[in-house]
Amino acid sequence: MNITLTMTIYTTLIIGTLITLISSHWFLMWIGLELNMLSIIPILMNKSNPRSTEAATKYFLIQATASMVLLMTIMMTMLWSGQWSIIYNNNQITMFALTLSLIMKLGAAPFHFWVTEVAQGTPLIPSLILLTWQKIAPLSILTQISPMTNQPLIMTSALLSTLLGGWGGLNQTQLRKILAYSSIAHMGWMLVVINLNPSISLFNLMIYIILSISLFVTLYTYNNLTTLSLSHMWSTAPPIIIIILMVLMSMGGLPPLTGFSLKLLVIQDLVKNNNIMIPTLMTITALLNLYFYMRLTYSTALTLFPSTNNTKIKWHFYNNTMTITPPLVTLSIMALPLTPLFIILN
Repeated sequence: MNITLTMTIYTTLIIGTLITLISSHWFLMWIGLELNMLSIIPILMNKSNPRSTEAATKYFLIQATASMVLLMTIMMTMLWSGQWSIIYNNNQITMFALTLSLIMKLGAAPFHFWVTEVAQGTPLIPSLILLTWQKIAPLSILTQISPMTNQPLIMTSALLSTLLGGWGGLNQTQLRKILAYSSIAHMGWMLVVINLNPSISLFNLMIYIILSISLFVTLYTYNNLTTLSLSHMWSTAPPIIIIILMVLMSMGGLPPLTGFSLKLLVIQDLVKNNNIMIPTLMTITALLNLYFYMRLTYSTALTLFPSTNNTKIKWHFYNNTMTITPPLVTLSIMALPLTPLFIILN
């Protein structure tokens, strides 16, 4: 794509999300979601090959189905209330369908199967946009209607997301699939408190976006797509491997890294509301994510391939990543002491 077309597509993507964020009108929200969906499809198909075309087609079919269900519930709400603004709706069927459509758009379980396939079929940067930016608009709608959402459906989806997000990543060797399953698991942690404290869900999303950007940018710079290519980097750029593995540990929620603050706030809020069983189950399922991150760490940093080359290891650095990753990596690893500040502001 030429530069004008690329700028137009990315501008439409940003505008679509902003329209959804600032709107309290159902139809404008739906328009923002549609602009968002239609603008990312050319981004997913930037490299024209059968795999990216298949990924874009899967994404379109799922998102179009979710948009159809969402529009149906919007029309039902308008007929019931007589207005387009967001007001309290006690119609359980309507709110169940509305919550279901937003869960489909977020890629949370049990509608998570498309996330891994689409992320694997696209390059790293489109995968980054898919797993981060595309979550903002649907999650903002869920936060606005959180008092009206179907809470049993939200809790079931959150528990399934953490379980399947950890379980699915155990046997993966493709880094994009591992990060897609990690996104599904993180979505469970965002959804579980959205009815109790939406600000924690938004804070969770913000930290997850920072972690994902720092990781994806580093992988993109060094063109790492598999665990095998990641392990080969240990002999050429050990500091970069350490950065990647530290960010992965942070995504797994290992203390004292930044990612631990996400799980700490969620567990603390659930316990305050006398809910002990759900945080216990989610903490156990989070160990699955931490396990495949630790396995990736072991296979990458603690094992070396046999070599007959006795020369000194040469470390190679690329200047274009050194200007981007340091502030992001610092936030990804060392921002845990800022957690009390969020609790005070909240």
